[in-house]
Amino acid sequence: MTNNDIMRRLRYALDLNDSTITEIFGLSGLEIDQAQLSGLLKRDDEEGFTACSKDSLKHFLDGLIIYKRGRKEDKPDQPGKTDSSLTNNVILKKIRIALELYENDMIEMLKLGGMAISKAELTALFRKKGHKNYKDCGDQLLRNFLKGLTLRYRSASPEA
Repeated sequence: MTNNDIMRRLRYALDLNDSTITEIFGLSGLEIDQAQLSGLLKRDDEEGFTACSKDSLKHFLDGLIIYKRGRKEDKPDQPGKTDSSLTNNVILKKIRIALELYENDMIEMLKLGGMAISKAELTALFRKKGHKNYKDCGDQLLRNFLKGLTLRYRSASPEA
């Protein structure tokens, strides 16, 4: 999955408009204008497409956490750690934090997206790299999670 695809899917699932996304980027310390945002949200075969860097996606996810949960009181300038690399595991964890999702919520969303996993498999995704039970989050799992997230948040009925 590309970073642009992840951002587009989150934008659709959470029903975020352009001004909200610009605000989210600003909360993490990255100021972007409408033209830059438009390029990031286009598909790679469209004119004016701009590839979303890992740093930009990280700013978006950090801003989403601040937008949804607020800033931590003890860290007023908390754009997040910049030393860790952005992997699918980190992306999944940041979405989980931003939306305050519990294990059962995540398992339900994965099931909605067409992938059934156990609690043990899910917790393995959030372990520290190098831990004996750590498991890499593949593109397919992240794709199915985002699909389930969309079905849950954009569903016409309150319960999917």
